[in-house]
Amino acid sequence: MSNNTILVVDDEIGIRELLSEILRDEGYRVAVAENAGQARNWRKQARPDLVLLDIWMPDTDGITLLKEWASSGLLTMPVVMMSGHGTIETAVEATRMGAAGYLEKPVPLQKLLSTVGGALRGGQTKPRMTLPLASLGRGPLIADLKKRLEQVVNLRTPLLLTSEPGTGVDVCARFLHRPNTPWVEPQNLGVLANAPFDLLEQAKGGLLFLKEIGDLNRLAQKGLLLLLGKLEKYNVRLVCVTSTPLAELAAHGAFDPRLYEILSGLCINVPSLREQREDIPELATQILSRFIESGEAPLRQFSTAALNCLRNHDWPGNLAQLTGTVHSLALTCAGDEILADDVKQILASSSPPQAVAGVPLNIPLREARDMFEKAYFEQLIDQENSNMTRVAERAGLERTHLYRKLKLLGIKLRSN
Repeated sequence: MSNNTILVVDDEIGIRELLSEILRDEGYRVAVAENAGQARNWRKQARPDLVLLDIWMPDTDGITLLKEWASSGLLTMPVVMMSGHGTIETAVEATRMGAAGYLEKPVPLQKLLSTVGGALRGGQTKPRMTLPLASLGRGPLIADLKKRLEQVVNLRTPLLLTSEPGTGVDVCARFLHRPNTPWVEPQNLGVLANAPFDLLEQAKGGLLFLKEIGDLNRLAQKGLLLLLGKLEKYNVRLVCVTSTPLAELAAHGAFDPRLYEILSGLCINVPSLREQREDIPELATQILSRFIESGEAPLRQFSTAALNCLRNHDWPGNLAQLTGTVHSLALTCAGDEILADDVKQILASSSPPQAVAGVPLNIPLREARDMFEKAYFEQLIDQENSNMTRVAERAGLERTHLYRKLKLLGIKLRSN
C-alpha cells in the first residue's frame, strides 16, 4: 500500500495499542499521539494518509483540533472521529467541519477496517481541495468577511459577491456550500440563455455558482431572471460574482434593472489583496506549504526579506497572481531559501509595461477597460464609416447591445 500511514490520536493507552495492533496486522504503518499537542507536532512534521481522532481528550478535544486543522489549511487528509459516548449532533458537527467518518467505541473490527479502507480510498480519489476562509488571510477585513458569510450561511437568499478579478470568491462560495450536496459551476454562462432550468435540475438541493454575471448578454440575463423565480422550488442556493459594478450597467441599460434589484438584495464585497497587506507574508507561506505538501514543489522556505518584498507589491491580479508567483518561485529558486532578489526578478519579469495600447496601468481595471473599449469602438466606427451593422458584426455584438455599449462609453455617433 502506498497511502498507508495512519495517525491514531487517543488519550487511552489501551485504545491506542489495540488499534495500532489491528492496523499493523493489516499492513498499515501506524503512528500514535496521546493528546492534541502530540498530534499537532506530528502533523507539522508530516502528512499522515489518515487520522483516527478521539473526540474526548483532556487538553484539546478532537472537534477543536479538527477545526484548527481546517482553518489553517492542514486538513488535507481524511480524518475519522472516534467517541465512546458520542451523539448524533457531535457526528453531524464533525462531518460539517470536514471529517470523513465517525466511529463509536468500542469499535467492531469489521467496521474499523471498512471505515479506514473507505476513508483512504476517498482520500486518494478526492483530495480535499476546498480551502478554508483562513486561506484568504486573518486580518480585520477577512475577519469581517467571515462574519458576514457566517450570518448568511443558513439563508437560501441569492447572494452577490463583488470583487476584483483573482480574489478568493470561490473560497467564499465553497464556505456556503453544504457537504454532500451538488455543487454546480458552469464554465459557459451561455447555458443561462438556452437551458436555465437544466442548471437548477443539476444543482437541486445544492449550490449554483455563477461567475462574472456583469458580462451576460440580454438573453442570458432573461434566463437568469427565470431561474431566480424557481430557486425555492428546486431548493438551490445561488451565489453570483461580478467584478463590474452592476449599478452602472443597469443605469445605462446594459443590465436588466429587475435582475439587478433582486441580486443586490444580499451583497458582500471580497477585499483585494492590497487592502490586506498584513496578511500577505502568511498567505505566501501557506501557499508554498500547499505546493510542497502536494509534491508540486521541492522543500523551500521564504527569507524574511522575500516576504517583505511580496508584502509591498500591489498584486493587481490578487490571490490568483500571488499563487502563480509563489509557484514560480518554488520551482525556479536556486537554493532552499527563497530570497528577496528571487522575488524581485520574478515580479519584474511578470510585470506588464506601464501602458498597453495607450492605456495606463496605474488606474483601476474598470477605467482601463472603458478607455480601451472607447478607443476600440471609435476606430471601428471610423474604419466602417459609421456603418453600424458592420461595426456590430466585427465586434461580435447584437446591434441593441452595441448601441447601449456606445452610450455607456459616451461615444456620440456623427450624423451622415
